[in-house]
Parts: sequence; C-alpha cells; structure tokens
Amino acid sequence: MNGKGAAVPPEADFEVARCDMVARQLRARGIRDSRVLAAMQAVPRHLFVQPEQAHAAYMDTALAIGEGQTISQPFIVASAAQALSLSGTERVLEIGAGCGYQAAVLACLAREVIAIEAHPVLAAAARKRLAKLGYSNLRIEEGDGSAGWPSAAPFDAILVSAAAPAVPPPLIVQLVEGGRLVIPVGSPDRQDLLRIVKRRGRLERKTLCACRFVPLLGVHGWSPALQEAARE
Repeated sequence: MNGKGAAVPPEADFEVARCDMVARQLRARGIRDSRVLAAMQAVPRHLFVQPEQAHAAYMDTALAIGEGQTISQPFIVASAAQALSLSGTERVLEIGAGCGYQAAVLACLAREVIAIEAHPVLAAAARKRLAKLGYSNLRIEEGDGSAGWPSAAPFDAILVSAAAPAVPPPLIVQLVEGGRLVIPVGSPDRQDLLRIVKRRGRLERKTLCACRFVPLLGVHGWSPALQEAARE
C-alpha cells in the first residue's frame, strides 16, 4: 500500500506496462533507435515518480514530481535521447535532472552523464534514487544548469530538460566540435524542441517537435519577471 492507501501494482504489471509503452508510445510514433528503445525498456519509470502516481508511470503524460517540476512524457524523453545520436562513448550533460529519469535513460546510452538540478530537495532525492538503482556512470550536481558545468566541459552532447527563452551561450561553448545540443526554446507556455549541432563555428538547427516544459531558471533562463512579461 502507498501513503494514501491505494494498492501499488505488482512488479510484473509494471513490466507489462513498460513493454506496452515502448510499443505504442515510442516505436509506433517513430522512435527507431534500437539503443534508445532498449534503454526506455530497461529503466523502471515507476520508481522515479511519487508512489501514489506509480500506476500512471507508463501513461502518455507528464507527471508532477514536487517542487513545481515534472517528469516528461515518455515520448519526449525518448525523442530527446534519440536526437542526441549517442553511440555509448560520449560524455553527456543534462540540465534539469528533476527526479533523475531522463538522466538514467542517458546513462544507458553514454559513457558518462553529469546531470544538474537547481532544486536541492530534488537533487538529493535523485542522487539517492540513482545510487540505489546502481547507475555508476552518472552523477547529480546541484547548481545553475543554465550556465552549464564548465569544470567538467567539454561535452559530446548536452540535453536541457527545461524551457529556455533562448539558447544559453555557455552551452555552445561547452560543446565539442560536432557536439549535439537538444533544448526546448520558446515562451514559458509553448516551446519547440531544437536539435543543434556545432560544426566549424556554425550552428545547424532543426526543429523536432512542439513541446511544453517547465521554465529553465538561472542566469540564462527565465526570471519570474521575464515569465510574466512573456505572458502579457
């Protein structure tokens, strides 16, 4: 039983739900990278949500995780991971770790993952959860992810899991030549998920899909005043 008295489904039911998620929400909607599909199959999403929401973990929706943050719907998680084009040798930076689910998926796909989270409570919970699940090539850092993580740069790929008003310049600086950046950019209420490749000093941009993420906070993110002005 969880804290609200509802029965938590058995582990076998979660396994079935995860298989169905991969088949119906991912493969059927265009996710073709076999490594991404395998990672989404392997990571137990129900362990990254609040216990009372475990029954909804594999549904096609975002879920609240506390501190005003969310875990993205599975299709967005897989789309972002696929757009990074990871082979397994890369060093990856994720900004906006939240509960740690996207970082866990990336850890299945890359050599090393550093995930930044601005909220201390979420960072501590994610760090504990990921350690318990045995993700040894992944670490959670607490700080302003909008500035990247210069002490560990450069990175082969960067994923921003929060909406930015524009592409933060430090993230471009911290990418290697040929590096990929996936980031939602737009207003606080609607963004485009962009794939940016750094080539010979130029940026090649491609819009992947429309999306809606929680705002990126920090020096290169949204301040409350900017969010309010954008909605006027």
